[in-house]
Amino acid sequence: MQDKSNLRNMLKEAGILFAITLLAGLLLGVVYEFTKDPIRIQQEKAIQEACESAFPITENDGPGVDGYPRFLFDDYFEYTFDEAFLSELAADGLKIGTIYTVIDNFDPIKELPVYCGHVVEVTSKNGYGGDIVLYVGVDFDGMVRGVSILELSETAGLGMEAPKVLTPQFAGRNVERFIYTKTGAQAENEVDAITSATITTSAVVNAVNGGLRAVQYIRGHSEQAVGLMGGGMNE
Repeated sequence: MQDKSNLRNMLKEAGILFAITLLAGLLLGVVYEFTKDPIRIQQEKAIQEACESAFPITENDGPGVDGYPRFLFDDYFEYTFDEAFLSELAADGLKIGTIYTVIDNFDPIKELPVYCGHVVEVTSKNGYGGDIVLYVGVDFDGMVRGVSILELSETAGLGMEAPKVLTPQFAGRNVERFIYTKTGAQAENEVDAITSATITTSAVVNAVNGGLRAVQYIRGHSEQAVGLMGGGMNE
């Protein structure tokens, strides 16, 4: 009898635990349904702001094109990289994410938008506190329009100063790659490191260089850019 009583108690407790788990799962599902759209909207807004910061409008840019967003992504263009190039980036702890093609005007003869540059999403896995996700804007002259950091988990007062200390130094420079220095930047390709945050500085500089390399690759392999608005790039 004792064994049967114990079995009933075990079954009862298992049933209660199952009911609690089921209820918790249902509640989580309800919460997810209510929050997924606001979260998605906030993420899209953050990315849009990052793109705008990485490729700000200047007086030399056109007014844009009605009916098209300024930053066109994979729905319009798909960029492919060969495995060797991706392996090189991975060896540096880098991964290329979404690449946005920036438009600023319309060509009435070709009847196509005019593209003025790219914004490249780059993730570095070599941050001191975790992944660093940033956006690099590069125009068709090869000049960096800007850099915007979207995700950063570095040390407060040190690596977390990267958006304030590092990113302004890239804008307006036209170089193949950047290096950082601890003794004061003098050359066009030099960036002043954050004091006592060399790891963060290195990760950010390498990520920006990764974005530059991606744009350079695209320019050298334009045949791999498949456009859905006319069959390719009209540089």
